Amino acid sequence: METTPDRTATSGEVRLSGRLICATEAEAETVLRHLPEHIRLTRAEPGCLSFEVTGTADPMVWQVEETFADPAAFTAHQTRTRASLWGKATAGIRREFVVTGM
Repeated sequence: METTPDRTATSGEVRLSGRLICATEAEAETVLRHLPEHIRLTRAEPGCLSFEVTGTADPMVWQVEETFADPAAFTAHQTRTRASLWGKATAGIRREFVVTGM
């Protein structure tokens, strides 16, 4: 995952914005298969204020927008995600994210 920290966020919230970019139809199918459960689990996490992953005009690209209450909640999310089925299944898929508030 490529992330670019930006320390301009205020109010203690951490925001992630960017794109999940599939290189093949197989990667896109993996996203579609695992995304609903990933969204459900993430939205249930303590400190998750919003979590949206939406398709774009390009069927190989998803827009990702996340907001967490504070850096601890965001870090816990990242840790859970890496260990999850979603994290393992999508580890090789390109991510272009900007993180603010860390």
